[in-house]
Amino acid sequence: MTPGKQRGRFITFEGLDGCGKSTQLNRLAEVLLASGVQVITTREPGGTAIGERVRAVLLDSRTRGLDPHAELALMFASRAQQIAEVILPGLESGKWVLCDRFTDSSEAYQGGGRGLGSDAVLDMHRVLCGGVQPDLTVLMDSDPAASVARARRRNQQKFESAEGVDENRFERENRAFFTRVHEAYLKIAGRETQRVYLVDARRQPDTVHKDIVAEVRKRFL
Repeated sequence: MTPGKQRGRFITFEGLDGCGKSTQLNRLAEVLLASGVQVITTREPGGTAIGERVRAVLLDSRTRGLDPHAELALMFASRAQQIAEVILPGLESGKWVLCDRFTDSSEAYQGGGRGLGSDAVLDMHRVLCGGVQPDLTVLMDSDPAASVARARRRNQQKFESAEGVDENRFERENRAFFTRVHEAYLKIAGRETQRVYLVDARRQPDTVHKDIVAEVRKRFL
């Protein structure tokens, strides 16, 4: 890190697909930029050229037969690349990094949804992520059925667009899967009370946005 340069902040957004986290991440970024903060926005899986190729494998419905352990390994491969290429360099240069998903997603989706358990995920995090932890995680709490229905509509529109992007693999899971994911997220929030800010995403987006901005200002600005 450059002498005298303050380390940036690392904020992650978590929740079920379709809960509105990407929208809220981008709205927070706009507020921070207007306040003079240098911001990097990114996503998982993805965020780098290599990570985006891994994302294509993970989210494509044609790879539905992917073994849960292989799925978890690919998630962390993308994450490790992003930490090395985007997150750490950004933080060390004083920028704030806003990331759509991080290790909590793996604990919820692979640990909870796939039944691999939290220990396997957290062990991989310790080995591959070099102690990198968010300064704040905004967990968007939403109704599983409504969120997944919204995500399915969005992904279908992507697939039917000129790009023909298929990111439907997770949305093809059943309600029991997403109920397990939701429960795992709530367990994380109960365990990580200092880091995780649980926000009710069932409300109007403007109301959610105001609450998130207020929390970020209270903690960091």
